Amino acid sequence: MKEKELERLKKLKSMEDELYNNSIKYICGIDEAGRGPLAGPVVVASVIMPKDSMIEGVNDSKKVSEKKREILYEKIIDECISYGIGIIDPEEIDSINILNATKKGLTESIKQLKTKPDIILVDALTKIDTCGIKYESIIKGDAKSYSIAAASIIAKVTRDRIMRQWDEVYPQYGFAKHKGYGTAAHINAIKEYGLSHIHRRTFVKNIK
Repeated sequence: MKEKELERLKKLKSMEDELYNNSIKYICGIDEAGRGPLAGPVVVASVIMPKDSMIEGVNDSKKVSEKKREILYEKIIDECISYGIGIIDPEEIDSINILNATKKGLTESIKQLKTKPDIILVDALTKIDTCGIKYESIIKGDAKSYSIAAASIIAKVTRDRIMRQWDEVYPQYGFAKHKGYGTAAHINAIKEYGLSHIHRRTFVKNIK
């Protein structure tokens, strides 16, 4: 690993290192993917990485290419102590709103963890049910915490894979390309073909 990358990872792990130095053993990072799209689920991932984990390239998923995210996903899943994934479908997003859907996905992902963490680091969310586990909410956490960055990659890759599967069912919308986000091509497809059952009705009200 190049020195520059090692330094970047050390900086990204500084929050975790401080917690380890305070006798914390298991740290869980949590992040979501898919709060903004017009279609598809919201996906929340929880992950506990080993104390000495230093996977080259781990970063906020938005800063990593799709191809590289897929490779990192496999490395993270292989190396992690435990992980969980909460997936909330479009119907439920419409029913309880995207914020509550994200919070529900978070709780579901925590319940899947086979190891109970001592603390949770979560990207931005507050007033959440963490099953009684202490948590810290960190603004732009996916760029400040190694654990949250790892969770962001799991969440993003999981959701992208789901959207690629939906693309095979509904090829006319181009889900494999835009993953359900409101691109011009996607909006034009909605205007031409109407809504599929995975479109979020509460997100597309203004598209005629």
